[in-house]
Amino acid sequence: MTTSRANVVSSFTVKYSFIDETYVVFQRWDFGLSRRDNLSRMREENWIGATSTNWLRDVAFVLNRRFDPAGRDRPLVELAQAGCDREVWKPLLLWHMTRDEFLLRDFLTSWLYDHYVDGTYRIRTEDVVPYLRKLKRRRGIQISGNWSDATTSRVASGLLRMAADFGLMTGTLVKEFASYHLPEESFLYLLHAMAEAEPNARKIVDSPDWHMYLMGAADVERELLRLHQFRRLHYEVAGSLAQLDLPCSSTTDYARGPMMGAAP
Repeated sequence: MTTSRANVVSSFTVKYSFIDETYVVFQRWDFGLSRRDNLSRMREENWIGATSTNWLRDVAFVLNRRFDPAGRDRPLVELAQAGCDREVWKPLLLWHMTRDEFLLRDFLTSWLYDHYVDGTYRIRTEDVVPYLRKLKRRRGIQISGNWSDATTSRVASGLLRMAADFGLMTGTLVKEFASYHLPEESFLYLLHAMAEAEPNARKIVDSPDWHMYLMGAADVERELLRLHQFRRLHYEVAGSLAQLDLPCSSTTDYARGPMMGAAP
């Protein structure tokens, strides 16, 4: 796997979500080949039907930067190959790509979610610019390159476009929050993924990563109690203590199970 860029702020990778392109590439991914060889084949055979070599180059660059298909992101690849419904798969793509992409994750979990909770109705590109300028003063954050005002504005626009691509917002020049609902199968997958990194049930419920799906801890707990009622998992809570037992022992096992199977 490449060196982690989890705290690097790049202006390039937020230009495109590449949701459909990633799904298509992962469907044809060969685990017997290296990441470099797979991406070379993608460009040579034009798996995504790109109309220009520049587009192919950009897709290859971003996928190489974002994902580790042979390691951490293998369940996401296997789900694409199994024909997982794209509306179920898309939130999982967002989870995986933000593991090593600080800017999008931080924007969604903090800035955008805070505006959602505050009841903000409309958001424009210029509303995001102050957030980006403050990043330079954040400790432990590395800004890639020198950003001009034009670059900052382009990144702000790109972040809002990404939010819309993943169904969190609607609109073109002016964005509004959508009525977003995380699919049940996606919710269960994310629970497994979070539990692998943090087994404490209370910390899972309180995780800021749920903010990427416009969910707070109360929303997560309501969904857990609903799924417990239907015996999809076991969840008990008593004060500050919580116990969570999931259907499978790992994210990989859950991804390979019948609930995440091929779409009709």
